[in-house]
Amino acid sequence: MPVIVVANPKGGVGKSTLSSNIAGYFARQGHAVMLGDVDRQQSSRLWLRLRSPELPRIVTWDISADHIARPPKGTTHVVLDTPAGLHGKGLDAVMKLADRVIVPLQASLFDIYATQDFLAALARKGRAEGKQLGVVGNRIKDHTKATEHLCTFLDTLDIPLITLLRDTQNYAHLAAHGLSLWDVPAAKVEKDLAQWAPLLGWLGAR
Repeated sequence: MPVIVVANPKGGVGKSTLSSNIAGYFARQGHAVMLGDVDRQQSSRLWLRLRSPELPRIVTWDISADHIARPPKGTTHVVLDTPAGLHGKGLDAVMKLADRVIVPLQASLFDIYATQDFLAALARKGRAEGKQLGVVGNRIKDHTKATEHLCTFLDTLDIPLITLLRDTQNYAHLAAHGLSLWDVPAAKVEKDLAQWAPLLGWLGAR
């Protein structure tokens, strides 16, 4: 049972968007998916409430930052959305549970510097505990200096860049209805699906 954790101590970087779409993909493939939400804003839980019962089922996971337990038997995939400011014991608890950790990061100088120490600590912890770690560039605008700076920064890290996801309103429109990229006709989100392909490959999705 893979446990995929989406983490970044910086708020507003798209953790819930990434988490809900990963869960949506696995559910569409017929897996028994649980989407856990440790974030106080409960964005992933809100997304689940907006989701139609006619769509592939995703179950919520009642957890808290102080109590992260293994999900019930029968669960095949777990996606965990974490809060801003994750560190210390909370980070340790999440890392013990995680098989893979994804860090969404925007092409902003403020986001880069706010995440720098976290990424360094995560790399050390990940190596020590044998975890798979990866960064996803989020809300990326092509051919901008900000994107160039982000890629230059990521080249200095021990954590690989998995993919770059473009800045598009598709994610906001889908989230408003509890949908993922895999719940709508592929032709409507063709560019986004292409950008997700490396991430799905990294997750070992099938």
